[in-house]
Amino acid sequence: MTATTTTAAPAADEARPAPLPRGYRFELVKLLSQWRIRLVLAACWIAPAVFVAAVSLQSSLPADTVFGRWMHASGWAGSLVVLGFSCSWVLPLLTSLTAGDVFAAEDRLGTWRHLLVAVRSPRRIFAAKALASLTVILAMTAGLAASGIAGGLAAAGAHPLAGLDGHMLSSGDAAATVLLAWCCVLAPTLAFAAVGLLGSVALGRSPMGLLMPALLALGLQLAQMLPLPVAVRTALPGEAFLAWRGLFTEPAQTRPLLIGVAVALVWAVAATALAYRLFLRRDFTDLAYDGSGRRVAVGGVLPLAALAVVTVAVVSWTTPAKGSGIERTKLEDSLATSYAHLYRLQTRELHRPAVTEAQLRTTASCDKGGDRVADEGPGNDWRCVVTWHLPGVASAGTAIYQLDVTADGRYVADGDGPKEVNGYFQVRTSSGDAPNPLWQFDGDVDLLASPASAQKG
Repeated sequence: MTATTTTAAPAADEARPAPLPRGYRFELVKLLSQWRIRLVLAACWIAPAVFVAAVSLQSSLPADTVFGRWMHASGWAGSLVVLGFSCSWVLPLLTSLTAGDVFAAEDRLGTWRHLLVAVRSPRRIFAAKALASLTVILAMTAGLAASGIAGGLAAAGAHPLAGLDGHMLSSGDAAATVLLAWCCVLAPTLAFAAVGLLGSVALGRSPMGLLMPALLALGLQLAQMLPLPVAVRTALPGEAFLAWRGLFTEPAQTRPLLIGVAVALVWAVAATALAYRLFLRRDFTDLAYDGSGRRVAVGGVLPLAALAVVTVAVVSWTTPAKGSGIERTKLEDSLATSYAHLYRLQTRELHRPAVTEAQLRTTASCDKGGDRVADEGPGNDWRCVVTWHLPGVASAGTAIYQLDVTADGRYVADGDGPKEVNGYFQVRTSSGDAPNPLWQFDGDVDLLASPASAQKG
């Protein structure tokens, strides 16, 4: 009896699956042993700092990028320029490189049977690969954030930063808000990573699995340029890649960001669950497995399309905004608020007597394309007249702006006179000479706010 028991114990140990931590370490080492992963990881920790430092030293700044025109004034702006560019292309491509290839690599090398013999649990294999790819993606994202911040602070210093409504954030507030913005974009990054896992599982050795996050990013980029209804726009999994801008207004535009983060996390969970289901149902005895278009459509595309329809319906039901979300009253309120804040900044820089927003009583009147065009929606044909008052002066001051409003709610206000107010001239600041802050500036419209609440704020 003793001999039998002793003999049976090793057999039971041999049938036990390998522990998940051991599988996770093995998959992480495999990922980090690839030269392209190591090269990209190093680039994420070095390239943003070099880019921000180099651009900050140039006389011309990327004014077409959000916060690009403030890179000379504050080092925090450099990290936000990196964040904006990363949200457009870098983060989706990083998920393609890691999560989009983590399962397909085994198909190309034909090592599935060896891995199954070693681990003895498809569930633990999936978990280990998913966690390893997530770790690498988080390390790359952390590198982008830390490098961008370091480069900006080294080049321009930790000076206060002007928000997207013109109010000044102290260095401490800017630091906290910048870090929060980087944390918020982790949610859509996880969604793209989950789509990469799904493509890698469903398409096997096919390169299309590697490209799925990039193709999704391209589709979302094209969709964001269209005048979509605000409910559809907010329900897209990449909305949080843009909605972080709302953190830089006062009060913060949190509703679009919270909805965007929630939608992205739902997509991340759904795509990961679909990938897990397909992986457990796969036949690993087929060494020539190249995926299946029908398998992808039924197991991945159709469920995610149904999820998109559900999220659009939920957002439409729970939010008051209709149409594009860009309306005259909201634009006027945003422009007037930004102008008042930046007028006070200009007053300090020109060493004029201080004035408050209450004393200025700033208002704006906007028109889009003349009387025959409805005053709503994106376009570069918005023309606004800002009116303000100074203490002790009977007549009101006026300034004209041409606005270019994009479909995602961002606008660029370009001063059109009078020249001494919003024309181009240099102003001496604590960080050096800078253009007149009232000449050109960025703003952001809360697409989900109702016109009444926007006007009240």
